[in-house]
Amino acid sequence: MAQTNGHKFVICIRNYDYPASLETRKLYEALPDAEADRHHQVRVIDESGEDYLYPEEYFVSIQLSTAAERALVNAS
Repeated sequence: MAQTNGHKFVICIRNYDYPASLETRKLYEALPDAEADRHHQVRVIDESGEDYLYPEEYFVSIQLSTAAERALVNAS
């Protein structure tokens, strides 16, 4: 997962079985979770506003510029 300044961001590329929770082509913040990583899962804050585990193949990592990351983190 791409990480800058302690934050990881991913884009959803699949939402099979989770259409109400994940939107394809949407940016999500991924939270650190070593146990999830070992099981090929990603913990993201989904459309419910809560963090849940999803298969890592549903996402691609992205690297944001410092300014874009700062704007996203401060918008929360």
